[in-house]
Amino acid sequence: MADWGVSIRRACRALTVDTSTYHYKSRRTDPAILKKRVREICETHVRYGYRRVHYILRRDGWPVNVKKVYRLYRELGLQLRNKTPKRRVKAKLREDRTAAAHSNDVWAMDFVHDQLATGRKLRILTVVDTFSRISPVVDPRFSYRGEDVVATLDKACRVAGYPKTIRVDNGSEFISRDMDLWAYQRNVILDFSRPGKPTDNAFIEAFNSKLRSECLNTHWFLSLEDACEKLERWRRHYNEDRPHSAIGNIPPIMLTNSPGATSPPGPSKAQNSSYRRSKVG
Repeated sequence: MADWGVSIRRACRALTVDTSTYHYKSRRTDPAILKKRVREICETHVRYGYRRVHYILRRDGWPVNVKKVYRLYRELGLQLRNKTPKRRVKAKLREDRTAAAHSNDVWAMDFVHDQLATGRKLRILTVVDTFSRISPVVDPRFSYRGEDVVATLDKACRVAGYPKTIRVDNGSEFISRDMDLWAYQRNVILDFSRPGKPTDNAFIEAFNSKLRSECLNTHWFLSLEDACEKLERWRRHYNEDRPHSAIGNIPPIMLTNSPGATSPPGPSKAQNSSYRRSKVG
């Protein structure tokens, strides 16, 4: 148009281009701010996938769909890489157990092992409510005996309430006389797993897998006090902020506080596979 001194309409007609194409202005927004927010979420929570990032963005008010989050997630190179096991082992769950009907109906309990930066070993008692997925306590110590488990449970129950049943394995701390006496006095049933069958307590194994990938593997513990502080901070984040896919991508505290909540589904094959992958890794 500048060289030949013609109008827009004549130039478009000569080049067989529609004038609406010439006048079109893109409405696409700059994704730089969104990319920055996605990277901030993934740097803070290194084990979050794109779906959980999407739920956090929507919760924060971003009008973005999951496909765009997935595209940006891949462009930024944030996708997780999990080692696929060479074989899959089928595990049959106990059929005489029923799903929890409300909070404090069934708890699950186990130990997780870790160590300080100095190499001194830690034992971490983990407890999770199988209905709401809320964790009443995550308590690290250098050693645990039956009376220590009782003390930790009693402290947690004074805040969260006493459960009807606790699912545990056959560890020496759980079959101790102190634990049995505490359960008898508090009218709590101890539901023991079959020996050599960790999938009988799949809820706590799934919880322990999240604890290890999102907290234990991402922090150095300089002392027992430092471990207590970081684990408590992660537990509060897990209960009050972290979206949980098994209960509709809401934090567990929302299911606990919502009236008329229905029981979430039991542990799936994916949870059991996740546990086996953590064992293989």
